[in-house]
Amino acid sequence: MALVEPATELCELITSLSREDGVFGRVFPASEGSVPELIRAVALEAERAWRQYAVPGATGPGTVPEIAQAISPTDREQAVRLMARLAAEDLAHFGLPRRDRAHARRTADRVAHLLGQRAVWHTNIGDPSSGMHPWNPVTRHTFDGVVAGTGEGFTVVLLQVSED
Repeated sequence: MALVEPATELCELITSLSREDGVFGRVFPASEGSVPELIRAVALEAERAWRQYAVPGATGPGTVPEIAQAISPTDREQAVRLMARLAAEDLAHFGLPRRDRAHARRTADRVAHLLGQRAVWHTNIGDPSSGMHPWNPVTRHTFDGVVAGTGEGFTVVLLQVSED
């Protein structure tokens, strides 16, 4: 069995998590920028790709400092749950499965494992235990959710944008 480099495996895993329409993911060298800068890069990609779906005149965070204010630290377990949710469910249509949830969870678990126990995680999504989906936007789309983790020399960003 061939040994896969962590960077290659992370890229394959993030590509798998972001295969559904409206889900965007990237793996960066951690030295490429701050978490807000890298989230902004993925948000710009999403906004370009989903331009035709945005509400005309919609605005959202347009600067790195605004994105820094929109995200907050989270723990590994919550980050894994949120990555799986972003990959498997549509934010605009709560509970609508887009793909196999168990597969998304295993993939998100593997991403977290590769980033290591000391990885630092951020999200714009509040505590969903209330049954609600509180969040601070990082794009100009009606719904978005992002999880970013930094560890072992890499930063991963997984972002979903959606419209109802």
